[in-house]
Amino acid sequence: MTRGPTRLDVSVGYALPRAGIPSATSFRKWVAAALAGRIREADLAIRIVDAREGRALNRHYRGKDYATNVLSFPADVAEGVKLPKGVTMPLLGDLVICAPVVAREAKEQGKRLNDHYAHLTVHGALHLLGWDHEDERDAECMEQLEREILAGLGIDDPYL
Repeated sequence: MTRGPTRLDVSVGYALPRAGIPSATSFRKWVAAALAGRIREADLAIRIVDAREGRALNRHYRGKDYATNVLSFPADVAEGVKLPKGVTMPLLGDLVICAPVVAREAKEQGKRLNDHYAHLTVHGALHLLGWDHEDERDAECMEQLEREILAGLGIDDPYL
């Protein structure tokens, strides 16, 4: 069994009522699974948002005027920069997950809601590590890795 990071600090913030949204403990477990064997220490934040905030962030950072399921913001900290109190390295980055989009997609795709949250959390965490799906080969590699991580969590292939 692959062990997770030796030090993992995942801060989870909810910008909307938590009804139907997984607990911070679940998000931490999914991030740990995604990072297992890939990074020894990590500090990251997850923010669960509504469609309005998700759309505004996607428009501002990606130029796309709609709410998307997950946005990944890898940390880009220059060497020698002093971090705010309580923030330690390695600062991995931030994930923003749009709850209404996740719920809609899970329903449309016939997936369990928690399984879809797990998949998007793993997907976003892999983006923070530098994985991408810009071309077909990279997409296939990333999707296979996601399948393996999710299978380890007892979650079916999200791409079926």
